[in-house]
Amino acid sequence: MNDFLTIGANLRDAMRFFGEATGTGDVTSLPGATAIFCGLNYGVFNIALLDKPVERGWRQPGFEDRLSAVSAYFKDKKANWSFWLCEDFLDTAAQKRARQMLNQAGLRPISYPPGMLAPTLAPPKRPLPTIELRPVNDAELRQAFSDITSLCFEIPVAISHRVYTPARAWNGAYQGFVGFANGRPISIVATVTSAGVIGIYSLGTHPDYRGQGYGEATMRAAVAITALKTGLERVVLQSTEAGYPLYRRMGFRDATRFTVYLTK
Repeated sequence: MNDFLTIGANLRDAMRFFGEATGTGDVTSLPGATAIFCGLNYGVFNIALLDKPVERGWRQPGFEDRLSAVSAYFKDKKANWSFWLCEDFLDTAAQKRARQMLNQAGLRPISYPPGMLAPTLAPPKRPLPTIELRPVNDAELRQAFSDITSLCFEIPVAISHRVYTPARAWNGAYQGFVGFANGRPISIVATVTSAGVIGIYSLGTHPDYRGQGYGEATMRAAVAITALKTGLERVVLQSTEAGYPLYRRMGFRDATRFTVYLTK
C-alpha cells in the first residue's frame, strides 16, 4: 500500500472516535467517502474524508458526487462540518477543481497538515524528562484528557467534556494516555493501530510544561507501549506547524499533505 493510502486509512479509523464517543453521533459510509457526525453542532468534530483516490476512467463516484453526498449528509444533520482532503487522492487538475467545489459548497481551508511517516523513531537528540504515562481507563483520567485537550487545542470546555469523558468513547481503536509529572497530569496523546502502522493523535502538553521535552517523552512512551503490544514500528501522524521540526528530528518524513476545510 502506498504511504499516503496507509496514512489516510489510519486517519479514517482514528476519526471514527468522534462518531462513536458521545452516544448520539454516527459514522456513515457514502459513495467513495466516510461521514462522521459527533452528535453536536461542532464542525471540527464533524468530519468527512475520501475513502479512495479519484481516478479518471474508473466507474466510481467522482469528487463532485462524493462532495454532494457528504454535503447532503451534514445538511440533514443541520450541522457544521469539516473535510480532510488528502491531496494525493486527486491529480493536480482535480485538486484545483476540488478547491473550487469545496468553496462553492461553503467550506474554507483552515490548515495544511503534512501527513508524515517514520519507519521507526530516531533516538532522542537530547535528554528527556521523566514522564509517567497512564492509559485512559477511568473517570479521572478521562476528565484529565478532556481538560488538557480543551486547553491545548482551544476546544470549548463543554464540547470537550461531551466528547472525551464518556467511558464508551474509549472502547474502540482510539487509545488515550495521560502523562504525569510529579503527580500532576500535564500531557496527552492517543494512538490508533490500523493499516499496519501506529497513528499518533491529540498530542498536547500543558502550557506550563512546554519547551521541556515532555511532549516528545509522552509520544515516545505511547509508541513504545503500543509497539510492545502490536509488534509494529512504523508511525504516522499529521503535523502541526509548531510540531514539524520535532517530528523531523524524530525520524519522520513528509509522505503526503492534507488540506482541512471547515464550513464558513
